[in-house]
Amino acid sequence: MRKRLLLVLLTFSVLAVAGFAAPLLRATAAERTQQLVLARNADLDRFAGLADHAFGTGDATVLRAEARRYTDLYGEPLVVVDASRAPVVETGGVRAADVAGPIDKALRNEPAGSVSWLRPWSRDDLVRYRAVGDGARVTGAVVLEASVRQATADIAAHWALIGAGALTALVVCGLLALVLARWVLRPLADLGAGVRAISAGSRRSRVPVDAGPPELRELAASFNRMSEAVAEADERQRQLVADASHQLRNPMAALRLRVDALERRITPDGEHTYRSAVGEVDRLEALLDRLLALANADQAAASGEPGDVAEAVADRVRAWRPAAEDAGIALSAEEIPAARVALSTEELAQVLDVLLDNAVKYAPGASVEIGWDGRTLSVADTGPGLSEEEISLAAQRFWRADQHRGSRGSGLGLAIAGQLLAAHGGALRLARTAPHGLTAHLDLPEVR
Repeated sequence: MRKRLLLVLLTFSVLAVAGFAAPLLRATAAERTQQLVLARNADLDRFAGLADHAFGTGDATVLRAEARRYTDLYGEPLVVVDASRAPVVETGGVRAADVAGPIDKALRNEPAGSVSWLRPWSRDDLVRYRAVGDGARVTGAVVLEASVRQATADIAAHWALIGAGALTALVVCGLLALVLARWVLRPLADLGAGVRAISAGSRRSRVPVDAGPPELRELAASFNRMSEAVAEADERQRQLVADASHQLRNPMAALRLRVDALERRITPDGEHTYRSAVGEVDRLEALLDRLLALANADQAAASGEPGDVAEAVADRVRAWRPAAEDAGIALSAEEIPAARVALSTEELAQVLDVLLDNAVKYAPGASVEIGWDGRTLSVADTGPGLSEEEISLAAQRFWRADQHRGSRGSGLGLAIAGQLLAAHGGALRLARTAPHGLTAHLDLPEVR
């Protein structure tokens, strides 16, 4: 957006400066051309008067002397002929025959006409002519070849000055465009960063409210109020889950004691029902533990030292290998160099526990491999996997695939893992493994 805004502003600036400079260039050239034409017309009038006097008296001495002085001073050739086209004055190396056309027009008393305005690159001399005599009788002609070198030099100097002014104006406009774009877009960039922070898992993100246009300042203030409201609502939700989980522990502990006390009084006919009840109590206790872990996942970023990926992976592989072997799973991990990440070793181990537990439960007889590419830790299995639609739902709380609804589990594992990663600025991504299976990619944030 910054580039597009700058392009629009700079394009408008170029058009505005060009719209001002182009007429000024034309006016400057036209004015200097007019000055040259007027000066040479005045010279022609003067020499026409001298020629008329010379033709009347028969003495051209003064005319010739003035013509030579003029050519010596300005370097411009001058030709004067009488009514019979006989040369009276020829200076500057130009003969009457060289300007026969203008002489004929002058003798026919035709006006010299207008002159196109000169440019800095104009090189052709300006030929001007004038009839000698009055309007009723033409007694001769005066032809002058005016040099345009000085005029074009003056025009070039003026154009250079106008060009420098236009360039300065463009630079100023460009700087103003940069300042304006920054003034307008900086608040939008801050808002974008705030939205990305919330999308990445931050529950409270504030943006500056003292920059940009009033409308954007109001929008920034509204965003801050929204962020605070979301953070407050999320905190209340987290606290509710944590309090509920904590408060339910005492009744669950009492229920566990009573169920365990019944074990000696269960008859053979009630053994199956008793074992089912014990299993449900175990499931409820595990669910409460997971709910408490999920509620506390947001607070993970505020505590804990950076963790070591290699240490956490090695520890979890050792811990889960017996269970994996019992399930017929080949568990392996590539050699991982020492790498420090923002998650603590215990938190990373907790995330790996979730993924390895799912692999043991839902991919028996498969192989599970843990890999590391320097930033992303991957846990890939060759089990049945999930469909694309199921993958999009897998990290939601309490979600379970249809084929796994009868197995043990709370549906909170992946949600806890994703929340732990998001609390540190990381992410959990699930993808299908070719030809079948599931791969969990853990984007682990670096230590800042």
